[in-house]
Amino acid sequence: MNLVFYIAAAVAILSSVLVVARANIVHSLLNLVVSLLAVSLIFYVLGAPFVAALEVIVYAGAIMVLFIFVIMLLAVGPASVAEEKSWLGRGVFWAPALMSLALISLLSYVLHTDATRLPVGPGIPPKELSLSLFGPYLPAVELASMLLLAGLIGAYHLGRRNPPERGGSSR
Repeated sequence: MNLVFYIAAAVAILSSVLVVARANIVHSLLNLVVSLLAVSLIFYVLGAPFVAALEVIVYAGAIMVLFIFVIMLLAVGPASVAEEKSWLGRGVFWAPALMSLALISLLSYVLHTDATRLPVGPGIPPKELSLSLFGPYLPAVELASMLLLAGLIGAYHLGRRNPPERGGSSR
């Protein structure tokens, strides 16, 4: 299982580097999906199947679909259609495809072998996790939500097309 962990970690690191290195936003999104799936496999190997499932459902599923929809909505017009056709070359998807194939083979190996997982502490059931998150750690959860809201408001203001004019009104 140590080998599975290290291969999944290498895939996560490589795909994360490709997210930053790619100039094309669609390629970066595909590599980000691969990175999130690799992190999910790492969680599973470490003995946290609930967190691994949440990683796939929430991050690789819902949030990435939201990112793809936003990019699709922002790129409208005839110029974007020509640009999208230029993206569909033969070698466009080779890196995410190879890393996804490695993750699928690692996951099938983990699921079909009787090997034990990496030695970890006792597992925490989802009920105890939720009780602790909304019990003594509630202020940390609320601060994280406020930080995310501040990031959302900042992204909205940075992405506006017509920023408000500075200075007083001159009526």
